[in-house]
Amino acid sequence: MNATAVQFSALREAADPPVADAIATLIDQGADHELNRINVLDFADRTRLDEERVISGFIHASRAGLFDLTWNVLCPGCGGVLDAHGTLKSLRSDEYQCGLCACGYEATVDQQVEAAFTVSPRVRRIAAHDPHSLGVWDYFKQVFWSSGVDFDEASMAALSNEVVLDTRELAAGDHVTASLILPPQFIIVFEPVTHKAHFIDVQGEPTDEVQQLAIKYDGARSTVETTVLRPGPLQLTLDNKAGVRVLPTIMVAADALHHLIGRRKPFLTAKRMLSNQTFRDVFKADNLNIDQRLKITSLTFLFTDLKSSTALYERVGDLAAFDIVRAHFRALLEIINAEKGAVVKTIGDAVMATFIKPEHALAAGLRMRAAMQRLNAERGTEDLVVKIGIHEGPCLAVMLNDRQDYFGQTVNIAARVQSLSTAQEIHLTSPVIESPGVADILRTARIAPIQKHAALRGIADRMMVYEIP
Repeated sequence: MNATAVQFSALREAADPPVADAIATLIDQGADHELNRINVLDFADRTRLDEERVISGFIHASRAGLFDLTWNVLCPGCGGVLDAHGTLKSLRSDEYQCGLCACGYEATVDQQVEAAFTVSPRVRRIAAHDPHSLGVWDYFKQVFWSSGVDFDEASMAALSNEVVLDTRELAAGDHVTASLILPPQFIIVFEPVTHKAHFIDVQGEPTDEVQQLAIKYDGARSTVETTVLRPGPLQLTLDNKAGVRVLPTIMVAADALHHLIGRRKPFLTAKRMLSNQTFRDVFKADNLNIDQRLKITSLTFLFTDLKSSTALYERVGDLAAFDIVRAHFRALLEIINAEKGAVVKTIGDAVMATFIKPEHALAAGLRMRAAMQRLNAERGTEDLVVKIGIHEGPCLAVMLNDRQDYFGQTVNIAARVQSLSTAQEIHLTSPVIESPGVADILRTARIAPIQKHAALRGIADRMMVYEIP
């Protein structure tokens, strides 16, 4: 059995069978561009497979060596890939600069870091493995822009016809002079390999005199320069000193460009990966560095704790109590995974979990409460009473005790909100209750939240919280 066959065998053992089959078909029959920076959410939609199972399948496939997983830092303005990393450990905390948008961005992992999968060259070699062989538009589509930019053949044709005045391919050391007529519009000379941009602000009265402009590519992502010129003829000299092939493209910064690159589709974010149980289990040692701090603008935390567990051990004995608590953990962990969450850690009889959306956390909380009631009914006792608290807000993804964890006031508040529960009620904070998805769940279940002010230990101000009876 060759290496690839062993890899596929490992995938089929670990992943959902229909997902494993779909991945195998993609690798065998997919076009080259379909195997580069795969948008797994788009893949799940096209194959009509469950998103969570598809994500898990690609994670297992990456672990088996079928795909290379990259973490791409995106520009929120144009959707361009500002940098690509083979591991989250390489992600910088300082600003990433976008030449096309002339802006700097901090890489929060919510919507600015994309997790994408490319087939390994050892499994199947595709054109994107040698990006300097790609034509200019394939380079833009497969290398510069992320998988979240919704391009099709028609939009790419419109981009080249309506927006682009000229494009050139310069090998290392080459230079060329391009002649063009400047329209009375704002022009961007953008090079997608080095990400260097030069803006031409075309204004004033038209001229018949030939204007001159020289741009040199040396590989450095320098500050964007702006030159003011008049409508009319221009001789543009392009000099490639970058040591690699460059693809300078002259574009009109008009509404057509903004419309074309403004079309987006969902993609797999780093935040969602960090809250995926399979990723946390499979890539335990490949998350973050000990000194790294990744900002997350919004994440939902669910804390649970087993009420009166000490009394339970005293009442039924260590062995029986251990079996009861283990059954409680098993039920909670299965529910968290089923509701698209991930367990961060267990602390004694407590669980800390994360969810991308508040409604997933509430759905998990309601299911947990029902599961405890079923376990109690099976045993004819009322031993299992789980206190639950849910809060949403900003936080930092960090490494603590060799484990990917979270830090910040949001985490503290979530833990304190859980402590408000005295029985099987669930406590939510205002950011959670205000989520439309949460409102839908409560309305469907005909649950009327009880509003109250609460003092939380270690939190200066009293907070508005909502009890789900």
